[in-house]
Amino acid sequence: MIRERRTPPEELGPMLRAARDRAGLSQSAVAAVTGIRRAYITKLEDSVRCPSRTVAERLAAVLELNDDEQAQLYAAAVTDAGRDHPARTAA
Repeated sequence: MIRERRTPPEELGPMLRAARDRAGLSQSAVAAVTGIRRAYITKLEDSVRCPSRTVAERLAAVLELNDDEQAQLYAAAVTDAGRDHPARTAA
């Protein structure tokens, strides 16, 4: 079974970018602290990709998102792809 790629809400990327700017961090700095590739952060900020729940939790902590921002990020997060894919977590 092939999983269909999900598209995040358009407002997710601008919210993440604004939070990163507010925190005074570059994409490279966020990547270094979270262990997420900078190119992937770019895709999240461009509203091209949905984060996994694990990535969402890392971003929420580093960017110090408020409750509304966290809720928006977690609503877009997926639990069956990326770092949370069952094949990765089974080991």
